[in-house]
Amino acid sequence: MTPAYAPADPFGRMPVPSGVDVVALPLPIGLVTALHARPLGAARGLVLFVPGFTGSKEDFLDFLPVVAADGWDAWAYSQRGQADSVAPAGEENYSLEAFAADLVTVAGLVGQGRPVHLVGHSFGGVVARAAAIASPALFADLTLLCSGPHGWPRRNAKNAALVRAKGSAAWWDRDNLHLVGLPDDALTADQAFKRLRLARTSDDNLLGAARILADETDTTADLAATTLPVLVAHGVDDGAWPQDWQHGMAARLGAPYVVIPAAAHSPQRENPAATAAVLNDFWGRRAPAASDPTDR
Repeated sequence: MTPAYAPADPFGRMPVPSGVDVVALPLPIGLVTALHARPLGAARGLVLFVPGFTGSKEDFLDFLPVVAADGWDAWAYSQRGQADSVAPAGEENYSLEAFAADLVTVAGLVGQGRPVHLVGHSFGGVVARAAAIASPALFADLTLLCSGPHGWPRRNAKNAALVRAKGSAAWWDRDNLHLVGLPDDALTADQAFKRLRLARTSDDNLLGAARILADETDTTADLAATTLPVLVAHGVDDGAWPQDWQHGMAARLGAPYVVIPAAAHSPQRENPAATAAVLNDFWGRRAPAASDPTDR
């Protein structure tokens, strides 16, 4: 089948690992950017990662090759308004329904009829949950990585107020006062990338996502009703979402609950080997026979 995407330029100056392609996916609102790592050897299935608040596809830049080495056709994309993805103007364009509809479209484009192993990280887990509830037939299973069952009032209120008053770039400046105004070559590659990403991320994206993260609505029962297999996992030092909430959510879903050692809120970066092992075990329990993705 003809691929539903085209090559794209890398975002920022972080080196793109060998075997990872940067592409653009056509959505009704415009192009969102994605990373794709083809599996080594016979394909075991397709996996799709959804980044969190202030994140982007690059949160999985070095992790996709680890997953692909285990035989998975691995994808990650930047959500609307993140980094170099399309950013429609207006906070109303960043509702949970809009984010979830994008994810459903992306899953259809990259899956092309194959069931998708879906992983949502933090805020990306909120979006992934909504997409799984809306279109469960698209997905083989769902992993909620460092993501809880609901938000709480005024979560990110100070950050949202800053963005509304001064724009997204002011957030990085506030948290990195000793680095403000320095050229990129005076920063580490990671610092330069994060400054660029926050500056390029839409203010409306951050304000919309902050509103969603402050919502106390709990759709765990709706997720359970889909009967999709779910994994709940987080780093042992994850402090971005109450760990007892995550544990309780897993119990309500009857889902396996895994605490990843030597990791906090981004275990795919902090302990990629252990994170890949957890995911590989979960996906491997229900991996369907998959055609070679190069035949598409």
